[in-house]
Amino acid sequence: MIVRNLNGLAQNRYSGTVLLAHWDRFSRQTAYRCFVKGCRNKCTVGGCVQKDGAADENWYIIPLCDDCNRKKSQSLEIWDHVRLIPVSSANVSRVVHQVPTVRGARTISLPA
Repeated sequence: MIVRNLNGLAQNRYSGTVLLAHWDRFSRQTAYRCFVKGCRNKCTVGGCVQKDGAADENWYIIPLCDDCNRKKSQSLEIWDHVRLIPVSSANVSRVVHQVPTVRGARTISLPA
């Protein structure tokens, strides 16, 4: 599966470790290594991504290492078995942000 890294967008408000804990809680999977194919680094953050080339503009959290999470706006090939956890599922209270996406800017709600 190909995803586009939205590096730094949700991390402006939430630490990568908070997002990784959210992924752990809802995915029911265990992440020891970064989920980018070919990367052998330990996963350290929950990175925000969008499905690349898809009509789906939702934001998702996946486990990444710091190096792969720094690949701002780049396409990343991840393992097909990775569960993509929606960013919007994090909390009930939300903060609205205007952010760039794969297809331009849009307003989204992020957990507070």
